[in-house]
Amino acid sequence: MDAVRVHSGRAVPLDRSDVDTDQIIPSDWLKRVERTGFGAGLFSEWRDDRDFVLNDERYAGATVLVAGPNFGTGSSREHAVWAIQDYGFAAVVSERFADIFRNNCTKNGLIPVEVPGEVARALLAAIAQDPSIELTIDVERRLLSAPAAGIEVEFPLHDATRHRFLNGLDDIGLTLERAADIETFEASRPIWYPSTRSG
Repeated sequence: MDAVRVHSGRAVPLDRSDVDTDQIIPSDWLKRVERTGFGAGLFSEWRDDRDFVLNDERYAGATVLVAGPNFGTGSSREHAVWAIQDYGFAAVVSERFADIFRNNCTKNGLIPVEVPGEVARALLAAIAQDPSIELTIDVERRLLSAPAAGIEVEFPLHDATRHRFLNGLDDIGLTLERAADIETFEASRPIWYPSTRSG
């Protein structure tokens, strides 16, 4: 995954609560064997309604999704995160995330920004009124700001998760950070132990 310190961009206001992973990416899309291409299925059942917010040209090119509370409930499918990213979003802002969804975000490079309910509601209203409002998400400082809306707020981000984002580390990357220790351990194992070395 790519390292990220600061992300700035316009936002889409998805003013719906309790959005589950089947609504984010319907199960029909889970037959795909690739990890790419899921953006076309993002909220696909809702996108049939031409009044749905993703069909509003004013929000074309937005890179932050601002949602209602309890976002990402339901199944543990990573496809929900992949679909959001493949569509072009780099971050999701909500009052509350489902735990598994938040964990999937952090392992795949999608920034989950949890803010107090009043801040989330103020953002939704401000963006709906003015789609040109820009949000800045500072991972290093754990800070969300939307100057045009008069909003600046800290958001929680565990130190280990922050380290992942700042250094672009997925689970394999985290393991490779310990490559020297692993090699030292492997070299010290008796020859008759199982080994990760070939030959």
